[in-house]
Amino acid sequence: MARNRAISGARKKKSLWRAVDGILLLDKPLGLSSNGALQAVRRLFNAEKAGHTGNLDPLATGMLPVCFGEATKLSGRLLDADKRYVAIARFGACTATGDAEGEVVATSDVGGLDWAALEAVRAAFAGTISQTPPMYSAIKHEGRRLYELARNGQTVARTARQVRIHELRWRPLSATELEISVACSKGTYIRTLVEDLAAGIGHCAHLRQLRRLEVHPFGGQPMWTVDALQALAEAGDLDRALLPMNAAVRDWLQVDLPREDLVRVARGQTIAAPAALTGQATDTVAVIDEFGSLRALARLDPVKGLVPSRWLGGARWLEANGSES
Repeated sequence: MARNRAISGARKKKSLWRAVDGILLLDKPLGLSSNGALQAVRRLFNAEKAGHTGNLDPLATGMLPVCFGEATKLSGRLLDADKRYVAIARFGACTATGDAEGEVVATSDVGGLDWAALEAVRAAFAGTISQTPPMYSAIKHEGRRLYELARNGQTVARTARQVRIHELRWRPLSATELEISVACSKGTYIRTLVEDLAAGIGHCAHLRQLRRLEVHPFGGQPMWTVDALQALAEAGDLDRALLPMNAAVRDWLQVDLPREDLVRVARGQTIAAPAALTGQATDTVAVIDEFGSLRALARLDPVKGLVPSRWLGGARWLEANGSES
């Protein structure tokens, strides 16, 4: 009897989750992990399925796109997106973690620190540069996260990676602190950038503060704090914070398809390239329905036509629209 009650309770709890599709631009708070933030907003939305698009350290704040429902299928694409950050670097000390959380492992005399000296090394941090990932990172080495090894006092060789710095600006905040604004490619470690920039003028430095301002293509879009979302939830207007899936592919080539063609795409069938795609050459096409909603991702094959790569309409759409085809 007790077991039956437990099963009934589990089913009831599971039934509280709802199907919701869309993208939330969360302003991740200080001190909360990306996964912790994800779980907090998932509970607010009672969403069946949710995922975020790239970690922010607990000591970082700012834009963390959270995808719900069918939008989780876009997460991999958003992981590859360019980012924009503003950071505060403190010169004079390097830490084990590269940020303010770690113990100091090296120091430099900031008495003669000259910010003008940075201009001499600016060219080394423009365009494609090489970065060695920090030990305190989520990269795996022989099946284990590097930060797990680092916490056990281990250091292993890491392969340098190529990243791209699109824009780099700075301004002094004090005799020892520098505000750094950077637009960069995926995989760029701002902690490492700060350390390398300081090393270029013979100094130690660490990241004191980091805020992510943008994840492409969501530049200029408002972010939502947890408190603001809770207020919306209490007002019964929580879904107002969600962006449609279209927002993630606004830079893509888009094509509108009638229902009968969408049904074929939903079933994974290649269709003749629509006239709107004549003369186009791309492997990323956003497939839109008659109401302007994103339904699928596809690639354009010059011989075969429009080849579906990911259906985003859900099984319910096909059940409702595909019975006559």
